[in-house]
Amino acid sequence: MHPKRRLSSRASGILSALNIPSNKELSGVYDGQWKGSGEAIESVCPTTGEVLARIRTASPADVSETLTKTREAYFRFRDVPAPRRGEILRQIRERLANKREELGALVTLEMGKIRSEGVGEVQEFIDICDYAVGLSRMMNGRIVASERPGHSILEVPNPLGVVAVLSAFNFPVAVYGWNLALSLAAGNATIWKPSPTTPLTSIAVTSIIAEVLSKNNLPGALAGLVTGGQPVGEVLVGSKEVELVSFTGSERVGRIVGQAVVSRFGKSILELGGNNASIVMPDADLSLAVPGVFFGAVGTAGQRCTSTRRLFLHRDIAPEFLQRLQKLYASLKPGDPLDDNTLLGPLHTPAAVNLYESTVEYLRSIDADILFGGKGYEMTPYYGGNFVQPTIAVPKSVEMSDRIWSTETFAPILNVAIFDELEEAIRWNNAVPQGLSSSLWTRDLRNVGKWTGPSGSDAGIVNVNAGTSGAEIGASFGGNKSTGWGRESGGDAWKQYVRWSACTINFSNEAPLAQGVNFNIE
Repeated sequence: MHPKRRLSSRASGILSALNIPSNKELSGVYDGQWKGSGEAIESVCPTTGEVLARIRTASPADVSETLTKTREAYFRFRDVPAPRRGEILRQIRERLANKREELGALVTLEMGKIRSEGVGEVQEFIDICDYAVGLSRMMNGRIVASERPGHSILEVPNPLGVVAVLSAFNFPVAVYGWNLALSLAAGNATIWKPSPTTPLTSIAVTSIIAEVLSKNNLPGALAGLVTGGQPVGEVLVGSKEVELVSFTGSERVGRIVGQAVVSRFGKSILELGGNNASIVMPDADLSLAVPGVFFGAVGTAGQRCTSTRRLFLHRDIAPEFLQRLQKLYASLKPGDPLDDNTLLGPLHTPAAVNLYESTVEYLRSIDADILFGGKGYEMTPYYGGNFVQPTIAVPKSVEMSDRIWSTETFAPILNVAIFDELEEAIRWNNAVPQGLSSSLWTRDLRNVGKWTGPSGSDAGIVNVNAGTSGAEIGASFGGNKSTGWGRESGGDAWKQYVRWSACTINFSNEAPLAQGVNFNIE
């Protein structure tokens, strides 16, 4: 027996608005029915440190049973016409829109990002549903000209199978939304393993989707849920019943996931480390560049995959830029992320605080100039919160192979270097293992051409006069190199969620071979 918890009114009101009971243990598995027989975990608010709920996670038997039901759901759903699938997504979109504010508040409560970002993340799910509704009528193959008379070649997309989504804590709604929307539009079934530190958000989202599926007489396992830790993820990654694994997380774990999936000839989408850089040229409009870098570095308390970690300033504007940037940093005050006026919330876990502190200690050990921050706050809105000061540092070395530059630190720490020529800054941008997002601030068209061309940034996202953070759903999202080469959301990302067949059709009275091969028996 566990003592009865007394939940704060700030938390209980949010849970109540989403019909999440706060007085009993919650089931963390859904396959058409809510259940769970694994270990119990706690959802902890990063702002206050209070326990929000206890969740019963998936046991090995639960995962196996849910996978079986998800596979059965796929066999039924794959023959549903694509526009009909789009109608299901339209209904999911409407239900999400009706609960946008409440879900956004739950993201803020459980993850810690500020309220406008929490609501914006739910909006991202809504937007990708809109996109997928249209896509359901445009997931086209193509006709290829044949060299043989009376022949046509068709490239045909068909549903792939079961898609497992292993999402991270920092975007507990949007990343699942990217995958679910495209997966359902393609005719697949999806099984979701969220981060073990954001189970409430996954339960709330799954409940909304489950209602839509039930209303349309579709199996709930079409959008299954299995909460839990590493053992749950290992089962999904290793299962031959899962055709595609979409994993968001660290480079270290991503390497393990990728190797496990490829060893069984499965498909994977990997969204791993960022370590993103912004470059500011002397002709840049600083009224745009300074706030752009500011949001990139401290938005979501530096916990976005696309957060700005490295800042390369041209020597001519470096003093003024840093003066302006430090002024913005000084204006930040930690606050309750549910308050609309708050811009800086907590880190997600105490472990993240420890990482922040150890990185600052390392910066001091290498004699870096710490221009701002480098410590926690003496006064915070809540005693149990994971609040730290965003930090600006100037390391003495500009060798990008050094640990401080080459390793992503998932915290609001911005490292600065000074350059003289754009080519030098581009080399620095490209010299780290990761390749997710990058940004150039300039008004010179020649710089733009160089930056976006073959000798420019090698990242998956190459922005001009826009920060490293804040991607829209219309374009595919993902990075290169050790970021994993994965692509999600818009663009051509949907093509990863289908299996492709080349179909040669002979409608003639002859049967010629390609390339003029003659195999006739005279």
